[in-house]
Amino acid sequence: MARRHNIFLFLCILPFANALYKQWIPDTNYDNATNWDKGSVPCGNDQVVFSAQQKVSVYVETAHTITGMSLPVDGELILASGAGFTVREGGDPGCGSGVTANFKDSESLKWFDPSLWVAATTIDDLHSGTYQFSVHEESVPCQYDDVVFRETTSFRVDVSSGQDVPVKSVSVLGKKFTSNSEFSQYLSSNSGKLQFHGSSSLRVGGSGCDDTTGCICDNSGNRDKICSNVKCDPLECKKPLHPVGHCCNVCGAIVNVQFSSKFNFESYRQRLEHLFLIQHKYESIQMALSKVSKEQRLLRVIPFGTTQEIQVLLLDQKTGQEAGKLAEALARDVMQDVHNQGLNIGITSAEFEASSGASSSEAAGNSTGVVVGAVLGSLLGVGLLAVVVMLYHRGIVRLPKMPSIPSFSKWKNSSDIGELGGPLDHGFDNPIFDKPNMMPEEPGLYGTEMVNSITLTQSGVHFVNPAYDETDFNA
Repeated sequence: MARRHNIFLFLCILPFANALYKQWIPDTNYDNATNWDKGSVPCGNDQVVFSAQQKVSVYVETAHTITGMSLPVDGELILASGAGFTVREGGDPGCGSGVTANFKDSESLKWFDPSLWVAATTIDDLHSGTYQFSVHEESVPCQYDDVVFRETTSFRVDVSSGQDVPVKSVSVLGKKFTSNSEFSQYLSSNSGKLQFHGSSSLRVGGSGCDDTTGCICDNSGNRDKICSNVKCDPLECKKPLHPVGHCCNVCGAIVNVQFSSKFNFESYRQRLEHLFLIQHKYESIQMALSKVSKEQRLLRVIPFGTTQEIQVLLLDQKTGQEAGKLAEALARDVMQDVHNQGLNIGITSAEFEASSGASSSEAAGNSTGVVVGAVLGSLLGVGLLAVVVMLYHRGIVRLPKMPSIPSFSKWKNSSDIGELGGPLDHGFDNPIFDKPNMMPEEPGLYGTEMVNSITLTQSGVHFVNPAYDETDFNA
């Protein structure tokens, strides 16, 4: 019980928003072996070459001895305290015969490449290497994020976009810029021009996320640029999922959480980490928590608005037919937690889907919550019906045409056609009604006066029966 209280206290003192620290991974440091074509830092017998046309800002951390150096036309060396170069011929027995070491080109490193960033909830987590997994669009800095370039490094990054790139702050060489005017001055300096290039510029000074339920990253406008740097792996699961903000389909599970104003985004992230991801069986799970906007569709066809949800993406490290099964097990545990404690943490309901094809939904709370959900569902149904009626009256939605019914005149015209296509059987011929022209012309019996005595009225056909004619009877 004491452990539960400690977790609750820890959750209460967490930050309220979902803004992160995003740190750039590559650097242009002289002492980084990966920056040299030979895979090692040049030593005393080596010749150092920077391409003449190369634009680069190089950070040098320590003292070095070399046999010579070719410098670029437009570049700089930033020397840390005690760093420098000594040039002399040979004299380094541990360096071998000496080689020509070329510094690699860094022009191709792009701001919108998700693989070139790491993210953490705090600056301490960033320094300790405790990183957060994110969907591709949120792996790149969002407008509410603090961007960090490591203190003892230099770099070169292409910030090309169709518009300015907004962030909360940028830290370069240990200095944090929070004012756009101050950062613009740095961008116009020689170091700024060498470190940041491209068709767009960074804009800092934006406000942080002040919504406790979280903020939407809103990098969707640069989705094409982000996804152009991502290579998707082939999948073998039954029903691959496509999370919002991710460039690739995945094998795993997604939990979509509907929330109230009581919900706290960062507290919920920590809740999932401390209740589930800390368990040994779930250690390999990657979790990405995002606030996303989803389009609502009437009858899954007609768009009529958007809604905000919390997307919990769960991925495991398994491959083949086993891929996604562990993530699905965790998703079911999360759904059970929503049922038991959802109302206490601002969750109203949740639904999940897995790459195995399984899916379910859960109302937060006990049976009372289920009843409330049923009532809300009924009200939603009535509301949808009202929307359909409104759209019909406005001419936006048209009802399908009913099949036409043949007119009575058509039936009348075809009344002489029998059921099997032959002539209709009328029984026998009545010489008075059917074929008056065939009556025998005998005066007094079926003469003209008898025919004239037949009348047709709305109530029926009337005629005089000669057998009961009054005149003949009296006679």
